[in-house]
This record gives sequence, C-alpha cells and structure tokens, in this order.
Amino acid sequence: MTIKKLLISNRGEIASRIISSAHDMGICCVAIYTENDKDTPYVREADQAYKLSDSYLNSKEILDIALKAKVDAIHPGYGFLSENAAFANQVKKLNIKWVGPSANAIKKMGDKLTAKEIATKANVPTLPMTSDPKRANSIGFPILVKAAAGGGGKGMRIVNKAKDLKEAIKSAEREAEGGFGDKRVFLERYIPRSRHIEIQILGDSYGHIVHLGERECSIQRRHQKVVEESPSPMVDEEMREKMGQAAIKLASKLKYESAGTVEFLVDEKTKEFWFLEVNTRLQVEHPVTEEVTGIDLVKEQLRIASGEELGYDQIDIDFFGSSIEVRLYAEDPGNDFLPVTGKMIAFEPTDDPLVRWDVGIESGSNITSNFDPMLAKIISFGENRIEAANKLALALENSHFGGMKTNRDYLVSILRSKEYLDGDTTTDFIERVNLKSDIDLTHEEITNYAKVGAMWIQGKNRNEAMVLKNIQSGWNNGRLPHQEVRLLHNEDELKVKYRSLKNGDFISEIDENIRIFDWSMDFIDVEISNTRYRSKISIEDDLLLVHTYKGNLLFKILPKFNIAQEEVVKGGLVAPMPGKVVEIKVKKGSSIKKGDTLVILEAMKMEHKVLAPDNGKIKEVLIKENEQVENGATLVVLD
Repeated sequence: MTIKKLLISNRGEIASRIISSAHDMGICCVAIYTENDKDTPYVREADQAYKLSDSYLNSKEILDIALKAKVDAIHPGYGFLSENAAFANQVKKLNIKWVGPSANAIKKMGDKLTAKEIATKANVPTLPMTSDPKRANSIGFPILVKAAAGGGGKGMRIVNKAKDLKEAIKSAEREAEGGFGDKRVFLERYIPRSRHIEIQILGDSYGHIVHLGERECSIQRRHQKVVEESPSPMVDEEMREKMGQAAIKLASKLKYESAGTVEFLVDEKTKEFWFLEVNTRLQVEHPVTEEVTGIDLVKEQLRIASGEELGYDQIDIDFFGSSIEVRLYAEDPGNDFLPVTGKMIAFEPTDDPLVRWDVGIESGSNITSNFDPMLAKIISFGENRIEAANKLALALENSHFGGMKTNRDYLVSILRSKEYLDGDTTTDFIERVNLKSDIDLTHEEITNYAKVGAMWIQGKNRNEAMVLKNIQSGWNNGRLPHQEVRLLHNEDELKVKYRSLKNGDFISEIDENIRIFDWSMDFIDVEISNTRYRSKISIEDDLLLVHTYKGNLLFKILPKFNIAQEEVVKGGLVAPMPGKVVEIKVKKGSSIKKGDTLVILEAMKMEHKVLAPDNGKIKEVLIKENEQVENGATLVVLD
C-alpha cells in the first residue's frame, strides 16, 4: 500500500528531516507538539499539526491523533517511542503502517542482554559481560555499567575500582528507569583505547539485506556522540567487508526490515571488534551515510514500509568522498559539558561554504531543560576527509548564531586539531586531547570586536534618537569626556571610549582612527586602525552578539553606572546548571570529606553530581528533592 499521509511521532530536527523527504515523495505530513514546542519550525513545516496534552511518550494520545488524522503510517524518528515494541504493535493493530522494523526485532534488540545472546548464536564476537555484580572481578576492571534497555549514553557509568561499583550501579539504574522505564543494568568489559564503529543496514520484507558501509562515532562525552564520520579513518576494505558481513548475518537472524544500525567496539591496537548493540531505528548520524552513498535513508524506510523491494544488491552500492557530522549542543564544554538553557537570539546558518544543516531551532527559540540538549546537526561532504573537516569548521565559523552557550567553538577546535586531522580519534579523544573550549581569538582581537560592537551601539542610538537625529554622534559644544560603552565578555569587562570628529569619523581614547562605511540594524562595516571588520550584529535586551571571522562573541552591555550586586551566601555551594534535585545525600550537621557527593541533579535526562570542594560540615540544606533549581542557585551551605 502506498503511503499518502504520514504522522511523525517526534519533534525537533528529526521531525523536520522526515518531513523534508516525505514531502519530496508527495506524502502529506502530520506533526504532534507539546506546549513547549508550539513555535518550533517543524510544526509549521507539517501539513497538519495536533497538540499533545502532556508528552511525546503518551502512546494512547498519539494513536488517537493518528486515527483522527486518518494517516496511513507513523514514523517514530529516534528516541521517545522509536524502539518501543508495544507501541509498534499497537500501530499495526490499528492497520497503520509502522515505519521501522518488526515489533519482534525491536523487542529482541531493545534488550541488550537478549541482543548479545542472539549475536553469540550468529557467531558475532561479543565482549565479556555479566548481570551479577558479584561476578565483576571475573570481567576485570575497568568495567562499564550499561542499561539493558535504551541508549544515547543514558544509564552508563565507567567504574575503575570495585569500591565505586555499588554507587555507579545505583546511579545508572535510576537514570535508566527515568529514561526508559527499565532499571535493569549489566556489566561489560571496558576497552579504554577503542573506536566506536557502526554499520548501517537496510532490509526489506522479501529477505534482502544490505549494508551501507561504516560510520565512526568515537568522539563522545558522557557516552554521547559529538562527531561522526563516514568512512572511518581506520577501516580498510577488508575490515569493512568483515564488519559488514557480521552485521548482515545478525540482521538475517532477525529477518530485519527497514533501516537499522549494528554497533561495534574496535580495539585500537589489534583491530579486533566486538558487537555492542543494534539500534532498531534511524540514527542521529545517518546523514553521513547518505552523503557518501547518495541513498536517502528516510525515503528507503518509507519505501520498505510501503511494501516495496530494495531493488538493489550489495554490489550495486558505491561509496564516494568523505562526510563528517557534528552535533551542536546547548552545553558548556568549559564546565564539564553541563547543559545550559537560554534564548537563541540569532540563528543564521551560512550558505558559504555549502553544508547540510539539520535543525530544529531558529532565531528566538527558547532552549529549556525539558529535552535533550542537541540543537542541530551540521554535515559536510568533501572529496576527502581533510576537505570535509575544513569545510565544516569554516561553516561553523561563518555562521551567525548565539545568545547562550553552545559547544560550537569546541567543535571547531576538534575539527582543526592535528589529532583529528591525523585520524587519531579513539573513544578517549576528549579526555586525551586538550582543546580550547572557547573561541580561538586573542585578547587584542576580542577587544577590537568590542570596539566594533560599541560602534554599532552608537549607530543604533543615533537611529533611535527622538530629537536632533541629524546631529552627528557625540556632538557637543563643550569639552566633555569621551563617550563610553562598557561590555562584559565572560568575566572580562571591556571599556570602549571614543569621540566623534568633524568629518563624521571617530577616534578612540588611544588615538585609533575609526571609520564606519556601512551600518544597519543587523550589520556594521567599520575600519579600526586600517583593519576592516564586517560583522553581523544581533541584540536582545542587554546581550550583544558580534560575528567575527572565527565565530561569534557574546557581550553583555553593562549599565553606565555600577548596580549593587546581591550578596553571595558565604560557604554556599551553587547549582552548576538548571535542573531537578534527584537526591540529597547529606543533611544539616553531616560531616563531609573532599570529593563526597552532596547532591545529584538531573537536567536534559542526564545526571550530574555536586561534589564537596573540601572537608567540613553541612551548615544548611536549602533545597528539597524533586525541586527545580536555576543555574547558580545555592544548594547547601558548608562550614
């Protein structure tokens, strides 16, 4: 049956991605959204949209909407209900096509323990593991605690010593139950110097299964991928064939239909590989496979769900060029990659160089702690890996977006690093390679861009003047001090002092000549001491975003006069991010040692421990469990 109307039971960039391919096939698209997502792009891109009463996990309400909208099929995207076998079954019982593998395959592969048993029977190598913590020593430390259900890095903990195992299991269980509704975990041998390599598979209902090569996804933080690419710099033709055939063998055991991914861990030294899991859905990193094969995976999923045959064999699949994807996260790499919230005051992707942007936000989007911190995926293609990396880094630098902290500058640091360009991309990359987490500009360059911002502000003031608008900026008939603009970048206050000249130019306090060639409400072209700056500008309240040749600088416009600050609680330990208080492990009067866990916070479905900075006692506890706290809120007071 041909699919004419499709419901996407997801949100954000993946909903937009699916709509794009479905529209290209002439398929009408139905979106669902919550109150938080009412203004997001995918809702407008869909042909119809229905509001949910609570969450994207409410399968009953989603199915009611599907019946009301009279859709032919449901595409689950990734996350949420995409690997929920019960939901897939419910969809099929309503005579609605499920765009994905069978519920049986989802159930078997959704449980990592069952998946490993099936892999073993298919003679696919697996890592030593156990579900019994008492047998941890038989595996040997370091050990990886893993959730039996779900993925995305949730419910995973690396344990180096036996004494830390109990707390790690407890924390992983809690995170797994919150993320997947299943608290089961197991223990697996951890390989520190390894690579995470996965094979994309496609299967139809007629028993045809092919692989589309590999993706390397080794660069991760908190076991969540940051950079992905295809092909892998370490995989040769022989290894690709071995891993591809292992993936096909496992998929054949499952009678697999639709798109899926078989994930492997590869030892950096020996190139020995072990099965990790099967993701029975579209992967976040699927675009790099599309770029190097020319195959649209969403279209293939829709074709297969409609009952069509693949129509090609393994020998028909060609690989060309290199593709790299980075994930843009709302997080602070300089603060242990903790998630942040705020408003994206500008979001203007570049069209030079031309790269692919899979996004779910726009200028003005409010980023909350309700969902995963991923904002967008940016994908480049080049004739070779170096070209693809340079192109992607330049696209990130040339784009104008910001207003809140993201990992954009850190992504550029990765792509331009010698280690990355040399292909030295093992899973310990982030811990091993010390990279800048902030924009790569000198203090002098930042100061000059502060002057650019100040010149734009004076132009804005003249443009908005209610009286004497035609009089040049700063004009007076007496000898008064220079005009001054105070800007804050991170913790560094920058003062820009200038006065106007008779010819309309300006001169700074240190006698720099400043000439404005062009000015608008979102742009300035200015020359400072014979250096030309052409910058896009965005402003929101007291935040000023100035585009530079290496990305964007966010300044806070300070008032002309200092305002008294709120008093900081002496000895107070503050929240490093906005989030929910999951557990308080101390009480008033508790004795603590440096490094003890005091409070556990959860934000964007991930847990973070607040540790004691020194020995002492708890003087006061200012929070309660399940309370939502803001970034910087005082949690406990130490004595």
